Amino acid sequence: MGRKGIGPDDTVFVILSFEGPDAYSSAGGLGVRVDGLSKTLASMGFPVHLFFVGDPRLRGEEKMIDQRLTLHRWCQWISHYYPRGVYQGENEKLYDFNESIPSFVMEHVVKPAVRENRMVVILGEEWHTAEAMCRTSDTLHANGLRDTTVMFWNANNTFGFDRIDWGRLGYTATITTVSRYMKQTMWKHGIDPLVIPNGIPAHLLGDVDDRRVAQLRRLTEAGMLLSKVARYHPDKCWETAVDAAGLLKAEGMRSVLLARGGIEPYGGEVITRARAVGLRTIDVDTSGNTADDYMQAVESGGGADYLNLKFHCPQQFLRTIYRASDAVLANSGHEPFGLVGLEAMAAGGLAFTGSTGEDYAMHLQNSVVLDTADPQEIETYASYFVTHPEEGERIRTAARQTARLFTWERVVTNLIHKLEHQAHVQGLLGTVVSRDDVGGESDSSSVETTQVPPMVEPREFAAVGSM
Repeated sequence: MGRKGIGPDDTVFVILSFEGPDAYSSAGGLGVRVDGLSKTLASMGFPVHLFFVGDPRLRGEEKMIDQRLTLHRWCQWISHYYPRGVYQGENEKLYDFNESIPSFVMEHVVKPAVRENRMVVILGEEWHTAEAMCRTSDTLHANGLRDTTVMFWNANNTFGFDRIDWGRLGYTATITTVSRYMKQTMWKHGIDPLVIPNGIPAHLLGDVDDRRVAQLRRLTEAGMLLSKVARYHPDKCWETAVDAAGLLKAEGMRSVLLARGGIEPYGGEVITRARAVGLRTIDVDTSGNTADDYMQAVESGGGADYLNLKFHCPQQFLRTIYRASDAVLANSGHEPFGLVGLEAMAAGGLAFTGSTGEDYAMHLQNSVVLDTADPQEIETYASYFVTHPEEGERIRTAARQTARLFTWERVVTNLIHKLEHQAHVQGLLGTVVSRDDVGGESDSSSVETTQVPPMVEPREFAAVGSM
């Protein structure tokens, strides 16, 4: 009997990524993405192998979620010499990743799966895995196994696009991306990718502790509480956010900006700008990791206008910040998807987004979608919601409803539909192939085919109601 679809009993997933779930391996949204994607697939019953540049102090291989998710911490022998994180020693790790991944995946994942008559889906993430995906396809083809796999490669950002051989990658894998904005950006490279959005864990839709929200507002002594969580990079429009806070202060509003950036040098320029527009800035830190520790750190800000949070903010504390804020400034000039904006909406926050990759954002329905980099636009909307709180609450309620459409479970269902379409095109669904030798060619006399639906043009994801 031929396969009728992609299901846990007949499909194995492989995910290739530089970043991963370890603290050592997570430098941004990519680590969050692959963690959520891999755990959701495993929770749905699929066997999943996640390959990433892992913490050299942890086990090289670890199983989770009833043995269905296998973490493969790659390049550990190199990471031992580069303890500061996934991108330290980047070129050395990349060379090792490209050289060793293809044969390992073939021998230890694809061949065993084929023996059990299972299909293998290989998902590559970001430019670091583009070469490995191409080489994996070549290796499988040379061993008569390419027709047992479906390969998707995903672009989360434009980083490293100049280092990708697009013709080769497009020949060996189906290319996807996370938003219509990124799709249009990739047209410039002659690529027309499928659109499959990012997701959020369903638990982020839970209620936020109102007591902690009230405590945070009280400790900041803010008449208007603003927040911004992003890398310190010009694309994130930090100066626009800072200038807006300066305008509010100049008008006599006691505003406080809670800022969680990164370690990027541009952070120094942002702080300098904040001081230039009249904001009193202070760095706040803590050695503890409890909610009380974080609150004490904020309290130590001593009434400053700009609190530069230097400590790691776990998701639970971020959700408190988002819910407590009068405006979550997720404004960017270039945002492939905008995960922070969606996370803020899930917490019932009032998100101010840019107008690039935030497909989920609908102006004055579930968020504020900023059209310009003019700080006065932020100041005008923020002031309006202070005097019209009922409008803010209406938007916050709609925001949480929208966020429910973007849980990883829904996103994975969307992904599987598109994988099934590609598997039909390749003849993997509706076909049984008998193999005496895993590495050999299929016996055409044993191939049984069923009717494949006519090919349709893949639909890209719509922000609301399409899943």
